[in-house]
Amino acid sequence: MRYKFRGTIVVALGGSIMHPGEIDVLFLKKFRKFILKWLKRNKKFIIVAGGGSIARDYQKASSKVLRLEDEDKDWIGIHATRLNAHLLRTIFHKEADPVVLDERFKIKKLEHKITIASGWRPGWSTDYVALQLAVDFGVGEAIIAGSPPHVYTADPKKDKNAKEIKNLIWKEYRKLIPAKWKPGSHTPVDPVGARLAHRKNLASIIIKGTDLENFDELLAGKNFSGTIIK
Repeated sequence: MRYKFRGTIVVALGGSIMHPGEIDVLFLKKFRKFILKWLKRNKKFIIVAGGGSIARDYQKASSKVLRLEDEDKDWIGIHATRLNAHLLRTIFHKEADPVVLDERFKIKKLEHKITIASGWRPGWSTDYVALQLAVDFGVGEAIIAGSPPHVYTADPKKDKNAKEIKNLIWKEYRKLIPAKWKPGSHTPVDPVGARLAHRKNLASIIIKGTDLENFDELLAGKNFSGTIIK
């Protein structure tokens, strides 16, 4: 399975990849080297940071004190993504736009090799942000580099008979996931992002974010392991 990219690549980098329980410094070092390699090959990147365990820890802690509305949970998640986004911006400080794209249209032109983005507003996950940025900047797809290496027929953590799916269309994918967004929900592409991608005819490529060798094969147009939804 292969996919061909143009000049700008949109990546939703899962927060659990950057911050699975604590900051994964070794991964960040490898990720920096990986991105710099592709910059030399005339690629540009828009990287959207997820919230990871920071978001979950704060959401759980606050929920133990007082019952939270979904909007408050979302805001905690958004601020976690902003913290992770600023971390990414610092490790790419020479290459990245100094402004973190934390709201739509804050950056109207890609003037740097790397643009870092975070969550925007309640009800919108970073999957949605990545796909919306693909629309705004004329890119046909977004890579969802998180924990799941594929889309499956069922949740593999709950169903041992779940099978990986390599290719499917949005109509099929949307039948596999909940219809509504919930803060902290775990799907390869969340319902809001999936709805946008379906409407705008975008592709989404699901890969395991920590497997940079596979990520490299994907960007090189070679056979890779993952799922393509379009």
